Amino acid sequence: MSHPSTVSGLLTDVRQVGRDARRGGYSRFTYSDADLELREWFVAEASRRSLDVDVDRNGAIWAWRPGPGGSLEDAVVTGSHVDSVPGGGEFDGPLGIASALVAVDHLDASGARLDRPLAVVLFPEEEGARFGQACLGSQLMTGAFDPVAALDLRDVDGVSLAEALRRGGIDPTRLGRDDQALSRIGAFVELHVEQGRGLIDLGQPVAIASSIIGHGLWRLTVSGEGNHAGATAMDHRRDPLVAAAAVIALVRDAAREVPGARATVGRVQPIPGGTNVIASRVDVWVDVRHDDDQVARSLVSTIFDRARRAAALEGCDVTLTEQSYGGSVDFDPTLRDRLAAVLPEAPILRSGAGHDAGVLADVVPTAMLFTRNPTGISHSPEEQIEEADAESGAAALADVLRDLLTLDEAPPASTPGRP
Repeated sequence: MSHPSTVSGLLTDVRQVGRDARRGGYSRFTYSDADLELREWFVAEASRRSLDVDVDRNGAIWAWRPGPGGSLEDAVVTGSHVDSVPGGGEFDGPLGIASALVAVDHLDASGARLDRPLAVVLFPEEEGARFGQACLGSQLMTGAFDPVAALDLRDVDGVSLAEALRRGGIDPTRLGRDDQALSRIGAFVELHVEQGRGLIDLGQPVAIASSIIGHGLWRLTVSGEGNHAGATAMDHRRDPLVAAAAVIALVRDAAREVPGARATVGRVQPIPGGTNVIASRVDVWVDVRHDDDQVARSLVSTIFDRARRAAALEGCDVTLTEQSYGGSVDFDPTLRDRLAAVLPEAPILRSGAGHDAGVLADVVPTAMLFTRNPTGISHSPEEQIEEADAESGAAALADVLRDLLTLDEAPPASTPGRP
């Protein structure tokens, strides 16, 4: 084969796509030029491996190796995403796609028998960075998100999801639950760069996921009175940005009071946003996570109550809007134990980050693998992967896929490259 057969080789081919000169790292927003280039790259790499490519009604790209008789039913599916957060790292998403392609190479090289179909899938808008809804592609496919509401989503420039879909060659009128696609998935295994320090501390290159902690995104809208920065005396102001500053601090303080909780303000938008204008409104987005869904929602209520009191001191009001919520997810225990039998040295870790695998877990048997990140940092340019770990992750994924694709009870042969 003429294409690269290593994860690092594949990722090198797209290393310049979507680089963000202002933020650092990568900004690869769904259906942007960078994202469309990455989608074309995936299709080209899948075609080089003689995989049959199609795009589903929600914009996910599927690359198929049919089973006996050309069957696509009861498939073993792997994959991830290629979109990013603003100024994100190089590996969050693309590592899973490149590792899946290399795992296919390992299977082909070993002459593995496929008793079931194999597919690699690329999901769109996993990060939610453009349209504000994380895992949108998988949520639409499973029916977890209303397609009518989806078409009303707009990015910061006012571009609707419908417009973006058309740019990507996808008919927006066909969005929605895809029972045909779901019925074909016998098992889904997603490989992802680890977004934390678990594997660093354990000294292992690959882990198996046990669960994803519950997480949601809420918007606090602080309303005050817009006015002239020079003509308005300080004691005549109802400045929502001052109130928002107090809200940001109390979000941190409230989370610290709850063991295991995580709460983050990562985006603040003053309206109208002029340098010589007192804002009339400030939107503050709050990300809250906890293992216990009731605790997470209770923390949000506490934040809202305190935010109203803090805003009132500035003569301002606050409203709360839930933008998304995904409850805690436990991955399929039978599938997890099967992965553990194939990878006996891999520790089992929970994930503090959301993934398409967590959405699919409600409807199909789902599992995840993590590849070590030597910095422990993600959603940042400091996110890293060592080449040896990347290849170990792809080899481990190949071993897992080989086991799931083979219907006999014989133990799988280990793939070269995995310790």
